[in-house]
This record gives sequence, C-alpha cells and structure tokens, in this order.
Amino acid sequence: MPLSAPDRPLWSRRLALAAATALAVGFAAAAPAAQAQDEEPTDLITNGDFADGTTGWWTTANLTGAVADGQWCVDVPGGTANPWDAIVGQDGLPLVAGESYELQFTASASSDVSVRALVQRPVDPWPTALEEFPILTAEPQAFTYTFTAGADWSDAQLAFQIGRHADPWQLCLSEVALLTGAEPPVYDPDTGPRVRVNQVGYFPDGPKRATLVTEATEPVPWQLHDAAGTLVADGESAVHGDDPAAGESVHVIDFSGVTAVGEDYTLTADGETSYPFAIGRDAYGALATDAMSFYYPQRSGIAIDDAIAPGYGREAGHVDVAPNQGDGAVTCYGGACDYTLDVTGGWYDAGDHGKYVVNGGISVAQLMSVYERALHAPTGDPDRLADGTLRIPEHGDGVPDVLDEARWEVEFLMAMQVPEGEELAGMAHHKMHDENWTGLPLMPSDDPEARFLEPPSTAATLNLAAAAAQAARLFEPYDPEFAAQALEAAETAWAAALANPAIYAVDRGAGGGPYGDNKVTDEFYWAAAELFLTTGSQTYADHLQDSELHVEEDVFTAGGFWWGEVAQLGKIDLATVPNALSDRDAVVAQVVAGADAYLAEQDANPWDLGYGAAGTFDWGSNSAVLNRLVVLGAAFDLTGDLRYRDGVLAGLDYILGRNALGNSYVTGYGSHFSQNQHSRWYANQLDPNLPNPPAGTLSGGPNSVASTWDPVAQRWLTDCAPQRCYIDDIGSWATNELTVNWNASLSQVAAFAADQAATVETAPSCSVEYRINGQWPSGFNAQVAVTNTGDAPLEGVTLRWSMPTGQSITHSWSADLAREGHLVTATELGGGYALKPGRTFTFGFIGSKDARSAVSPATVTCSVN
Repeated sequence: MPLSAPDRPLWSRRLALAAATALAVGFAAAAPAAQAQDEEPTDLITNGDFADGTTGWWTTANLTGAVADGQWCVDVPGGTANPWDAIVGQDGLPLVAGESYELQFTASASSDVSVRALVQRPVDPWPTALEEFPILTAEPQAFTYTFTAGADWSDAQLAFQIGRHADPWQLCLSEVALLTGAEPPVYDPDTGPRVRVNQVGYFPDGPKRATLVTEATEPVPWQLHDAAGTLVADGESAVHGDDPAAGESVHVIDFSGVTAVGEDYTLTADGETSYPFAIGRDAYGALATDAMSFYYPQRSGIAIDDAIAPGYGREAGHVDVAPNQGDGAVTCYGGACDYTLDVTGGWYDAGDHGKYVVNGGISVAQLMSVYERALHAPTGDPDRLADGTLRIPEHGDGVPDVLDEARWEVEFLMAMQVPEGEELAGMAHHKMHDENWTGLPLMPSDDPEARFLEPPSTAATLNLAAAAAQAARLFEPYDPEFAAQALEAAETAWAAALANPAIYAVDRGAGGGPYGDNKVTDEFYWAAAELFLTTGSQTYADHLQDSELHVEEDVFTAGGFWWGEVAQLGKIDLATVPNALSDRDAVVAQVVAGADAYLAEQDANPWDLGYGAAGTFDWGSNSAVLNRLVVLGAAFDLTGDLRYRDGVLAGLDYILGRNALGNSYVTGYGSHFSQNQHSRWYANQLDPNLPNPPAGTLSGGPNSVASTWDPVAQRWLTDCAPQRCYIDDIGSWATNELTVNWNASLSQVAAFAADQAATVETAPSCSVEYRINGQWPSGFNAQVAVTNTGDAPLEGVTLRWSMPTGQSITHSWSADLAREGHLVTATELGGGYALKPGRTFTFGFIGSKDARSAVSPATVTCSVN
C-alpha cells in the first residue's frame, strides 16, 4: 500500500517520508464560532484588512501586486507545477494545544481556480493544523474553516499556496482573520438510512441480508417493497446488539427467501427505508468490467484515449517530453549504478506517479488470476474476458483483454531487472519514482521531478519471478515469444534471489512509498509455486515441499494476503490450477480450512464482514476484506459447496453499502459511494476541470489508526469506531486512496460474482469423465466419457475444457476437437447424434506433452445446442 502523500515545505521540495501529509478539503463551519461569555475572540492575523498595505505579509519572489480599498490583488504567473511554487502568507501565529480556531477570508480570482489554504509550522517536518482547497471564482466569496490545534505552536504560519496553474491569473484577498475561541469542529458523516443494504444488488438464489442500526432490544418488523410500492415480504429482525467495531447497536434482517427478480426494491424497518437495490443475476457483470477497466487510465507511458475511456483522456506521462524528465533512461538514485533502464510503461501505483515492483507484482498476478480462474473453475466463463470485453486499446489482437492489460505491467516488471553483466544481475529494482513528492493535482505529463531507480531487493525479485512465470503459461498460446521471454526473466530472477536471499528494500524517505519487507519466505514460496505450475520442474516442487510454509495451514491468517504476505497466492494457485504436485490434496485441504476459518468469522458478524474481529482496521482494509473472499471463492471452486459461494456474495454486501457508514466503497456503484479517492489526476474535488475516479474504483476503506496519519484523518477521525474511521476526502490517503492492488482484489471478487450469474439449474443433465489412460515421456492418451443423466435426449452436445500447461492435442477420434488459446472445444460427438437418456458416449485423443506428468483439466463443461 503506497504512501503517496505530498505535504511540502514552502521553500524546499525535499521532505522526509515520515512527515509527508496529503492535501485536504475539509468541512467549512456551519455557523459562526461560539464565544465565551466573558471573553472576546482574539484575531491572530496582523493587518488582515490590509489597512496598512501588506505589512505583516510576505510572498514568494515570483508574485507582484497592490492593495486598494482593503483588498490585496496579486498577479500569479502561469506555468508552475506545484501549489507551493507561488505563496502569500504570514508567520508567527501562536496556537495552543486543544484550543479551536476559525480561519476567515474573502477571496476571488480572475479565472476559476482552486488554491491551498494552510495553517502549519514552517519547519521540517511541516506539520499541518488546517489544510483546505477552496475553489475561487470571479465573484468574491467568504470562506470560514474551524480546526482544533493538536500542539502548542508559537510559530504557526498561514499560507495561501496559489501555484500549479498553467495560465497567469490574479488573486484578490480581503478580510483575513484567524480567531480564537471557535466552536470545535465535529465530523458528522452522512450515513443515510439506518437500514443498511447492498446498494447494488442480490442474487435471487443467494443470501439477502441487511443490517438495521437501532437501539431496540426486541425484534422489530420489516417490510420489503418492490419498485411499485407493493409489499413483497415481511418479517422480524434478529437482535444482535452492540457491535464495537461499528460503534452501534444493530439487528440483522434476513430476506433470503425472496427470489423475485426486479429493480428498486426497498427495505423498511424501525421507521427507516433503505436505499434502493436490485434482485437479479446481472448485478456484477458491469462491476467486474469496470474494476478491470480501471487499469487503462492508470497506465504510464501512453496517452489515454478519451474515445476508449470517456472523460479520462490525457497526454502520455513520463515519456521524456518536458516538463517530464521521463522514464526512458532512468538511473539509480545517488549514482548507485552506472547503467540506465528504459522503464517506460507499467501502471502508476496509486494516486501518485510512482511505480513499485512489489505492489505491481501482486496486482498483476491477481488480475491474471481472474483469467486463470475463468479457465479452470466449474463456473468460470472465459468468454466474458475475451478480446473486446474491456475498455482498452488492444482490441482485435485475439488475446483476452485482461491478459493484454496485464502484459502492460508484466513488461514493466521485466524492465526493472538488473542487466546481465552488472552487479546483482537478474535482481529487480524495488521501485522507481520521483526524487521528491509532488502536490495535488498534477497530471502525469506535468510532473517535473527527476525519476530514479531505487536499489534492488529480494522481495521485488521474487515478485518478478512469480508474476512473469504466471504470465509465461497464460500467454504461451497467444504469444509464444513473449511467453518465453517472461519465463526466462522469471527463472533468471529466481536464480538471482537464491544467490541474494536477504537484500531488503531501502527507503530514502522521499518521493515514493517505502514498501519495506524484511521477511521473504512467503515470496520464495509464491515464486516457487508459479514456476512449478509453469514448468513442472521438480526443482521448484522440492523448494515448495521443503518450505516451512508448505505444511502450515496458518498462512491463512487474520490479516489475509497482501503485498507483504503472499504465500496464500501460491497455495491457491497450487490448489486450483491443474498440476502433478505429489501432495496437492493437502494444499487443497489447507485452502478449504482457511476458507472455513474466514467464513466462521463472517457468519458471526452482523454485517457479514469476515474481517476486523480483533477490533483493528488496517490501511487498505477493503482490500483485506476482498482478499478473504478470494479464498472463499477458491474453496467453492474446489468443493462446489454453496456455503462458500454465498459467503463471497454476502461479503460483497459490506463493500457495497451494508456497513456502518452506509457507503459503497466503489465509485459509481450504489446510491451513496466514494468518489474523492486520493489521486493527483482524478482530482475533481480540488479542480472541477478534472474528473472523479472512474466507475469501478475501490477506496482503501476504514483505517482505525488513521488519525495518527494524514491531516484530514487527524482533523476529523479522532475517537472513531473502527468501521467509521473513514472519510471520502481526496486528502485522506490513510483511508481513501486508490491503488492497483486494491482494485485487483475487487476485480477478482467481482469477476467471481459475475460468473455465478448462470444457475445450476440451467446446466444440461450430463456428466463427464476425463481419463488419462496412459502416458510416455513425450505424450499421453486420453479418453472422455459423456453420460446423459437426464430424462430427455441431448442434442448437439458440446464439451469445453482448458488444456493443462505443457500439453497439446495431436490426433483425435469420434469427435471434432478444436483449440483456441487455452480452450479446447469438442463437437460432433459420434457424428452429432442425440445422446439418449442413460447412455454414455466416449471419444479420445493422443496428446503431446513436456517432461512433466500429464494431468487432467480442472473442469470439463457440457452444453447443448
């Protein structure tokens, strides 16, 4: 999870990471500040009415202006990159810890602009007491903001940072005051109706539960109405009582018995009516597409085409075009290496312009796993991920769009590898990013900072090995040359990591998140798993089975998997991707046991939330919630037990609005959703000319220690219950950032949910047995038997499966077999005659294989015309 927050010194662009704080748009006071009966407020500002010209005020050297009629008008030059490139301010303001203050000023601008208003200390690490981004227009507006000082400062500074705009403009300022004795500000979020539902929708045959916030100690009646207001169902709530994580007393409403499909249902209880929601099977298809299409506008090194991503078109970033210093020939920070790398491309990690291997690795792996699951899971649907299904430019190349998008990042990861002949050759640089933090907003093409490679690390090298190995097996049918390059990079990285098993990330404290990780046994396990699945080599199997993590079920810990704990990724893939690991059944059992533990926690929670039982919500908690659901989905794929499928669907309720804040954490989904995620270019909250994040963007979510982090959280999220430690503000990077790894979690779970749209009842009444009858070093013989288990003849039976890695078909009989990509389709079984009830038809083929043992596909699907 990145730390991309950009509070900068006024005169310097260097800042220790520990001091980095994000830009914020807070809440204006609703009423004038209250005053003590026996004391008048004191104005700390000198000459705030400009009666004495500009006495007491200062400016940066690039500003000129004059005072007339109590108004100071300043000419601001264009072409500045950051807000702090042009400033007016006043120093020496005394603040008292625990006291509240009210900042007042009137301002206008010759053109509509946003500016940054700060009360801070003008010394390293530049702590901030107030940070606002008022939007100025030609009409003078009066602004008022209140805040409470967190420390005694004798030297606070009021600063209006007015740079960052391309064109020259004029600021006019008057009636500036900073008053003591203000009423302390209170954050009172809009939580909507007390009946909290999944604001997107429920499956007809899935769980349908809501959470009612109420102090009632007895069950209360509830009613479900359709769009026309007709009563569809009613019942009584189940009392849960106090929920410390939510800071509220709650009941649970279960209306799972309702199966009628429709839009705009509402649930009423205890005098409250929920936001509307749907019941239907198409609730998640668009969400899955949007979650995966999120990545195209995150691309570095390419212009974003507005025709492909409407509203998000922009110039290419970091392509060595001024003011960018670019990614085409990046060297190591501080001259630590004598080579440069072309690392153009990849995804911007989050709301900043950095690109990080350890976060990119897990992100692209999860995105590729969306496709790999579609190949192997009984409910997987590869057609939904085919060429032309996402909003990306690579249509018409015959490659599934999700793989095309993944390739953009995999190629960047490969480019971060230390070249042959250099010290640490084969290792991967941990990250690359700006020399210093930049401000918000800032388009990628406007970033003026120098870019540097940070030192290689073992963790980054193993991320490269794992992701490139997975890419090699998935791309092999589509682009064998690229697949071979990816496998070579992966095996080179593996060898380099074995030779350098304890080189850890170095953080120089500026310009990019640290991503430190000094425990890499899990990265070794994950990389070995992916290399084994791709190559079948016993070398990697031996490493897996010798690892202390291989026999441990407790890798499925409360924290789940994330970029710093990746062993679960290896276990899930070993369990779900066809392979000949000798103790694979034990790995399958571990995955299912992990899912059982997560499901038990979820079932005990009144929000169906399988996270936070210990009372702590971490940075990126929404991703942690979703990654647990990935494990439940894997257990469903392995067992077919609907408890796990229903656990995934119920778990999505929390993300999509059934939570303490009544907020959907996915932009564009639900009645009340996050839309001001921390970003330098999805910054509509700061600049109305810029967009909000695209639909399908996940917010990081509640962070119960956020109040010690960014200034927005420090200001508003004190003493909050863990589920309520969140604010939809662009400045709250601790609770509201967007990242490629968090959207990868959403992509996996949304795609799983979308794949459940087909009901079991619609499947034809046929069973399939796929047998490996014999094999030799370079080939094998397989037979497939299809049985009609129903009461009516089956016409036009078609079978489809994904060919396991390392296998191909050379000759077949009694059926027509065609392979496209990974998928084999069998038609014209026995000449295309109908298969009568109770009858079995058998066909077979000869296959070729590499040195590993031939294995059966995970799933063979049966359909009829």
